[in-house]
Amino acid sequence: MKSLTQKKRIATLSMLMLAGFISLYPAFTRAQTPTPVQAAAAPSTIKIDGSSTVFPITEAMSESFHEKNSAVKFTIGIAGTGGGFKKFCKGETDISDASRPILKKEMVECAKNGVYYMELPVAFDAITVVINPKNKFLSKITLEELKKIWEPAAQGVITTWDQVNPAWPKAPIKLIGPGADSGTFDYFTEAINGKAKLSRTDFTTSEDDNVIVQAVSRDVNALGYLGFAYYSENSKKLKAAAIVQKDGKTAVLPSVKTVIDASYKPLARPLFIYVNVKADERPEVRAFVDYYLNHADAIAKQVKYIPLSMKDYRHTMVNYKIKKTGTAFGGEAEVGVTIEELLKREPKN
Repeated sequence: MKSLTQKKRIATLSMLMLAGFISLYPAFTRAQTPTPVQAAAAPSTIKIDGSSTVFPITEAMSESFHEKNSAVKFTIGIAGTGGGFKKFCKGETDISDASRPILKKEMVECAKNGVYYMELPVAFDAITVVINPKNKFLSKITLEELKKIWEPAAQGVITTWDQVNPAWPKAPIKLIGPGADSGTFDYFTEAINGKAKLSRTDFTTSEDDNVIVQAVSRDVNALGYLGFAYYSENSKKLKAAAIVQKDGKTAVLPSVKTVIDASYKPLARPLFIYVNVKADERPEVRAFVDYYLNHADAIAKQVKYIPLSMKDYRHTMVNYKIKKTGTAFGGEAEVGVTIEELLKREPKN
């Protein structure tokens, strides 16, 4: 598998033509594997953009799909969740990768342009607070300390480690994190500061998680946050800080286990793809989304994310088959909600 550094470039997968094309796949079970699609008379391009966090899953999925359906081309961008929704709600893309749910202003924009969509959870992520491996004083951090570092009131005021915790050295804090178009930024600020996008702004930003990896790995005083897959692939360059829970005693590191057992709070979150209903009328898009849901368990593990339960994948597939449109969130970010609960909700458009 290619490194995420290579994969982070906007991927345009140019495919060879075949003579035939697509049929829908059987319903999701762990044992079933969808049969290869039938071929179409002409090649087609599926346009995807959005979250850099979801990108590795979608990129790996498109490569796997192409092995069986080489008539299909993909363009896959990493404009960030917000940037992806801007294109999606204008009808410029078929699928939007998202590391947070669609917001009210984006719902309004989609409605204005006649873009209807299906919201499909595909995996879990654990937003990981990362520091330099040579940092010897920090192994765990409380939610209060994170807020003290990242809240708007910290701007220009909290500039050294000892200002956060007197036991820490009087050394400059070098902060780096996702930009304002990032769903990771939105979820982190909601979870830590109480409101999405509520954050100090005097820190280095990048929509490319690999930039965050490199910056933290090169500065002993750096602190940042990013998706779990990027930490996992770069665990020799980075150190994860355990999150002290509300009891004030338990410190939990991000892992597959702690996300599944819900002990990694409040930074575990679901990841989504949003599918344009009109685009889904095209057989190649319909086949790809069906393939995506059938293989999400395996591909999520392959790229070091955390899969949903089999029950939740089956429920997602049912919602997709009946073309359940809209969002279960209603345009508001939520921290700590379960996938099972989301899938049962009546969606809002």
